Amino acid sequence: MRRRCLLATMGAALAAPRLAAAQGTAGRRVLRFVPQADLALLDPIHSVAFVTRNHALMVYDTLYGWDAELKARPQMAEGMPLVEEDGRRATITLREGLRFHDGEPVRARDCVASIKRWATRDAFGQALWAATEELSAADDRRIVFRLKKPFPLLPDALAKVGTHLCAMMPERHAGLPSSQAVPEIIGSGPFRYVAGERVPGSRNIYERFADYRPREEAPSYMSGGKQVHFDRVEWLTIPDGATASAALQRGEVDWWELPAIDLVRPLQRARGIKVDILDPNGSIGFLRFNCLHPPFDNPAIRRAILRGTNQVDAMTAAAGDDRKYWHVPYGFFAPGSIMASEEGLEAFRNPLDAAATKRALEEAGYRGERVNLLAATDFPVINAMSEVCGDMLRRSGVNLDYVATDWGTVTQRILKQDPPAQGGWNMMVSWTAGSAQVNPAANNLIRGHGRSAIFGWPTVPRLEELRNAWFDAPDDPARARIGREMQRVAFDQVPYVPLGQFFSPTALRSDLEGMLKGVALFYGIRRA
Repeated sequence: MRRRCLLATMGAALAAPRLAAAQGTAGRRVLRFVPQADLALLDPIHSVAFVTRNHALMVYDTLYGWDAELKARPQMAEGMPLVEEDGRRATITLREGLRFHDGEPVRARDCVASIKRWATRDAFGQALWAATEELSAADDRRIVFRLKKPFPLLPDALAKVGTHLCAMMPERHAGLPSSQAVPEIIGSGPFRYVAGERVPGSRNIYERFADYRPREEAPSYMSGGKQVHFDRVEWLTIPDGATASAALQRGEVDWWELPAIDLVRPLQRARGIKVDILDPNGSIGFLRFNCLHPPFDNPAIRRAILRGTNQVDAMTAAAGDDRKYWHVPYGFFAPGSIMASEEGLEAFRNPLDAAATKRALEEAGYRGERVNLLAATDFPVINAMSEVCGDMLRRSGVNLDYVATDWGTVTQRILKQDPPAQGGWNMMVSWTAGSAQVNPAANNLIRGHGRSAIFGWPTVPRLEELRNAWFDAPDDPARARIGREMQRVAFDQVPYVPLGQFFSPTALRSDLEGMLKGVALFYGIRRA
């Protein structure tokens, strides 16, 4: 405890200049927020980081948005698509009066370019694009999809919450390659990004966009009326948990997105603080392989590591001893979803011990090659799971280079397809949203289309065949059968290792109310 107090004192002293600078906003309604990690990348199409997605939900808007039941609802769109010609033509009409932060109206051609850019990176977008013959703007308000075949999930694709977000940008930005970050952040969402006040690694600032026109419906997750009750939101990056906790208790910050699990109970007892579960769908920890390069281009080696993974250890590290905060065994789809099944879960109920894992690796062809594991030390839950995985790998005889670095570096390095010896990578640990694993359209990690997939790039043709069959499945029983088969293939080919489902507490000042569940959202929330 003495060490914790010392860290808090030292950290608070280091943080004082930025907190003091943030407090020069007399007379304005200001919310001060500590995000899950540093916002290193700003373009939601260029980055796979959830912190970038959360930033994008403030600045950009979407044509459709998921509600609390994960159903697509109109957002920038006036209503649901007008479907004609036996499902092969879908027209989306924009609401009147939508404007970008630079004052320009939002036009259909901006949205067409934005959808095209998004569809080059996102798995759901790629499926939509494969079914699209032509996408065009009929006029300033009408977006027209001409489809090769009916695509009933069109609104769901445009509404998805995970990375990558289908964010509407000005055409001049959306026309850039998805591999190139946009030069400035201009959206049409409820907040505008104040680039001039950005301090990399420390601070990001958002101002209420006065010309934003909320919908009339009540807000629900990413849909409905996004009513903003703060003039300014300040994101303050505070990597040290003790410092963030002290700042929250002193009222220097209002909301800490993801407290370190060992600080949750003290915060629950602290005066003026309340702790709640942010996302009722939970988060899914995972160990991801780079499947392009040895040794993890070999599915048998990936399979041996999966069999040696103890999900209980990973979840205890991520979410503590209280099992109400986590769930195992966990497969490749979210529990409760149509796609979830018991197929293959015995591997996690009876994990191999270290000696057996070492033998399995040797039998699979591992010969002691040096491999790296990228570990984000400034992201507490990722750091904790990384340490568990690193320990398992070492005990199993893996020649491990444990690369302790910051989350910003991890998110940039995992985009590189170069061999590890040339700046690439072998393994990394992170988490995704439970809502992103309800089906194969949302679950980017289970894709098997090689270099066109998200980071990791596994090649598993059977997973792609099953995923395509899911889009054409006539009913839920057929989708459930596909889910069982996909999970069986995933346990055999191992595009990644699921580490379990955990429920992350969030901590905020007790005078804040109206927080929406799901992810960190900054509309609806207000000071009592």
